[in-house]
Amino acid sequence: MLTIHLGMTGSLLWNGTPGPHTRAEFVLDGDRLLFNDLRQFGRLHAGTQPPAGLARLGPEALQISARELAERLAGRRGRIKALLLDQRILAGLGNIYADEALFRAGIHPCAVPARLAPERIRRLHRAIRQVLREAIAAGGSSISDYVDADGAPGNFQFAHRVYRRTGLPCRRCGAKIRRTLVSQRGTHYCPRCQRP
Repeated sequence: MLTIHLGMTGSLLWNGTPGPHTRAEFVLDGDRLLFNDLRQFGRLHAGTQPPAGLARLGPEALQISARELAERLAGRRGRIKALLLDQRILAGLGNIYADEALFRAGIHPCAVPARLAPERIRRLHRAIRQVLREAIAAGGSSISDYVDADGAPGNFQFAHRVYRRTGLPCRRCGAKIRRTLVSQRGTHYCPRCQRP
């Protein structure tokens, strides 16, 4: 069994040309699968069992129910953005999509989940699913070097409403998008549309 964790900058490229950031090459019936990783945060694991870390992952962001999300966030006192990035609570939600989902749900990234009304958690659940589905349909977000398995960049970055739009007007209300740090991660939000 081979398990590949892409990390933050890893990618798999089908029948691509090896380059300076190619870390592994697999030849499969004459075709080639490349594992590229600019920052070397990705990992390959071969063995008869999946890596131990997989057992600690929370449910997938597109598969979790609104009720289960509410249960996993219940009573938590940390900032909602940090908790959404904690893969033990919810797997598969990264920095870009957490910012975008929080904006759509109207929740400030520093809000405390224990203080959020159930309807706001349900709205967050819907926003997470909506953002991820739209991002998948658009091929992801190509901010720096992301490409899909065929080498094509994604297009969801053109639909971002807050991520990396610091100082630009909010597409909903016109207020300037702000940037702050939450758990050492750049976090983008609208101070008017997103409340704690």
